[in-house]
Amino acid sequence: MITTTGAVVDGPGAPFTIQEITVDAPRAGEVLVRMVAAGLCHTDLTVRAGGIPFPLPGVLGHEGAGVIEQIGPGVTKVAPGDKVLLTFTSCAHCAACRAGHPAYCDTWLPRNLIGGARDDGSATLFRGGDPIGGRFFGQSSFARHALADERSVIRVDADAPLEMLAPLGCGVQTGFGAVWNVLCPTPGSTLVVFGAGAVGLSAVMAAAQLPLSAIIAVDRVPTRLDLALELGATHVVDVSTADTGKAVMDITGDRGTDYAIDTTGNPSVLRTAVDTLSIRGACAVVGAPPAGTEVALDVQGLLVGKTIIGVTLGDGEPGTLLPQLVDLHRRGRLPLHRLVRHYPPEELETAAADMHQGATIKPVIRF
Repeated sequence: MITTTGAVVDGPGAPFTIQEITVDAPRAGEVLVRMVAAGLCHTDLTVRAGGIPFPLPGVLGHEGAGVIEQIGPGVTKVAPGDKVLLTFTSCAHCAACRAGHPAYCDTWLPRNLIGGARDDGSATLFRGGDPIGGRFFGQSSFARHALADERSVIRVDADAPLEMLAPLGCGVQTGFGAVWNVLCPTPGSTLVVFGAGAVGLSAVMAAAQLPLSAIIAVDRVPTRLDLALELGATHVVDVSTADTGKAVMDITGDRGTDYAIDTTGNPSVLRTAVDTLSIRGACAVVGAPPAGTEVALDVQGLLVGKTIIGVTLGDGEPGTLLPQLVDLHRRGRLPLHRLVRHYPPEELETAAADMHQGATIKPVIRF
């Protein structure tokens, strides 16, 4: 075991507070990572607010980046001293994992989101000798040390800028994967992205790598829309001053968009995204509202071949997608510095407030 510090959430609605914790030694298939950075995601805030039943008190964080310190028995993927990105975990054995879709693993929910412990129920994190919730997305990276599954880590080059690459593990992977893996837009087609946060802007950057005729970003924060244009959007719609549906139809010559991505989790926005699809258009649903949220749709409007696709983590296979994203960043085609703002661990609450207010797109905690 190792004693370290982490940002503990004591219960639903409680703040992040830096406390002394103990991390268990790595067992078979596990690695101990000294954290360098970790991105803050809306999922972390949803758990903190009590919207997802992760066991609290506990340590969140699921966009980690760090250096391997120890490896457990049987680990061959990485070695001590390797730089790694941390992402979600999966079983490797179910049909979805074997088919290259680990984001839809049969055991995804307990392993990543609501379990808080190993598969056998044993704890990975302790406070004052008592077990607390850990293993969030196979990592719990809001701590100076994280115990991660071997399947959760992706090795990167020794000169990789971990403090900038941390968001690849969830938010950026989700936006890129929704475009590249799920929608797969055809040349000359049109795409609209609802929500210009970290996921939405990642989708814009992914689309900008493709020969599309229009990339439309929709948001209510003017600075984010300005950034969307700089990152590859061809058109923007400010929902605070324009009728979104009319604006999208005007841009597409009343045809509607071939593809849409909703990152907002807002049912009325999703309805607009589906309504403004073209014949045989497809909408990827990425935003996650509270469980039980429903949306009303015009059923006859769907009969023209429209498709609605739910997406988790961009349907990515991390060992394939993340190295591609690292390479794009290295070549200057994925300017993460335009999204990222760094905070010390003690300012996690400030980071959360800044993200909520739109002042920061992607907060990254730097240890």
